[in-house]
Amino acid sequence: MKTIALLIASNIFMTFAWYGHLRFQGVALWKTILISWGIAFFEYCLMVPANRLGFAGGWTGFQLKIIQEVITLVIFSVFAVFYLKQAFELRYLLSFICIIGAVYFAFKK
Repeated sequence: MKTIALLIASNIFMTFAWYGHLRFQGVALWKTILISWGIAFFEYCLMVPANRLGFAGGWTGFQLKIIQEVITLVIFSVFAVFYLKQAFELRYLLSFICIIGAVYFAFKK
């Protein structure tokens, strides 16, 4: 569970680093890049230990990547709806269901 908790926390930072600036179109691009790098530093401080713990705990690199993508989509969905004020459409839900299928096959023994 530590791996999952660290992945969730790291994805919150990364989502803000990559997409948080979209609400501030008036800020110079170079400033946006520097701020995003600063935020991303904290994401790396969480993501690297998450992957190391997960790998040491028996997850493969493929499994770590796939679960990270699912977490990213969940975090981004909440972010897009509440921060960017975008509608969550049925087509996105259907796309996510396909990705959940990928998780099933990645973890199936």
